[in-house]
Amino acid sequence: MTDRLPPLREVIAAHGLSASKALGQNFLFDEQLLGRIARIPGDLDGRAVLEIGPGPGGLTRALLRAGARVTAIEMDRRCLPALGELAEAFPGQLRVIEGDAMKIGHDELMGEPYAIAANLPYNVGTALFVRWLGGESWPPRWTSLTLMFQQEVAQRIVSAPDTGAYGRLAVLAQWRSSAKLAMKVHRSAFTPPPKVMSAIVHVEPAAQPAGVSAHVLEKVTEAAFGQRRKMLRQSLKGLPGAVAALERLGIDPQRRAETLGVAEFVALARELT
Repeated sequence: MTDRLPPLREVIAAHGLSASKALGQNFLFDEQLLGRIARIPGDLDGRAVLEIGPGPGGLTRALLRAGARVTAIEMDRRCLPALGELAEAFPGQLRVIEGDAMKIGHDELMGEPYAIAANLPYNVGTALFVRWLGGESWPPRWTSLTLMFQQEVAQRIVSAPDTGAYGRLAVLAQWRSSAKLAMKVHRSAFTPPPKVMSAIVHVEPAAQPAGVSAHVLEKVTEAAFGQRRKMLRQSLKGLPGAVAALERLGIDPQRRAETLGVAEFVALARELT
């Protein structure tokens, strides 16, 4: 049954769909490439997967073929009929929620441990990512994140200290998770082709360092990288106790934020927690 699905281009033509610039959409048609993306999280057979912004269902189709039970959140109602056809082709495997992923509680919606896989709409990708990485309760309900970003954002997530890409996203992604660049995706794979290259980041939760509040770490990184050209004694002076904590830890307050390793940010947040 599943192999009788028409090619994605035909589905899009049949439903008169085009990628919406306002929603940050770019459609992927290459089914081999989509199959490779669906394999990045490992064996999905019988597993719950949350997908954000499935559009006409290219990646959805690959996840369903891998045996996943997919919950897809889509706010573009033009795409709902195409997703409805997929739900019929994979009985009991696909649940489609019409709505804004930023306004929905994902843990409550899923009700069980779940993987997240998405070709994220560019305009909400980073905000969703920061939300998934945040919060005091850890480990999270999600078991892995397999996410498509613009390549420059992906590089920021996996970057090391003292590089141009290193910043708040790297610290938030690496202090209690492992983040790796899983695959690069050429702009020509999309319709319409975006101006930039894309890449897929795979993140898995790790152990959280003891005695550190996620909220405090977010505040520290926000202040430090909010004025990244300034020395830490300047950028952190608005954070009560931060400059004194640097001195106690033996971190030179004349350093800049991008020279501090993830462990140093964790130590600083622990002092302030």
